[in-house]
Amino acid sequence: STRIATDVVFRQLVRHQSTDTSLILERSINRVQLLGRVGQDPVMRQVEGRNPVTIFSMATNEMWRSGDVETSPAGDVSQKTTWHRVSIFKPGLRDVAYQHVKKGSRVLVEGKLDYGEYVDKNNVRRQATTIIADNIIFLSDNIRGRDQ
Repeated sequence: STRIATDVVFRQLVRHQSTDTSLILERSINRVQLLGRVGQDPVMRQVEGRNPVTIFSMATNEMWRSGDVETSPAGDVSQKTTWHRVSIFKPGLRDVAYQHVKKGSRVLVEGKLDYGEYVDKNNVRRQATTIIADNIIFLSDNIRGRDQ
């Protein structure tokens, strides 16, 4: 009798979901991993009525050889640096990052992409892409040396 009741509920659920597509949940992934160096010491901000957030910038580099590798094995090496904004809301991680992330530190950041809007000081609406971090792995001390 429990099995029959379960089957009835399941059929009702399927029937309900098939008529309302907004209730159908399917798996999706929004996952980012960045390995790079911190651009500036983090800041902690708090907007009234919201939880504080730790924010820092981070650089990743792409390198490639230009030209034909066969005719010019040395080739010219080109590099592109991309800057990312990292925000941390998770309470424990937010505080650890604020205290220990330093300019020049090499870190691995894991999280998700977030696209938002804000209005700048000139009242212009701007787009902002942010990595919402849920994990940070510290890979080295400051690039300038361990004695600082």
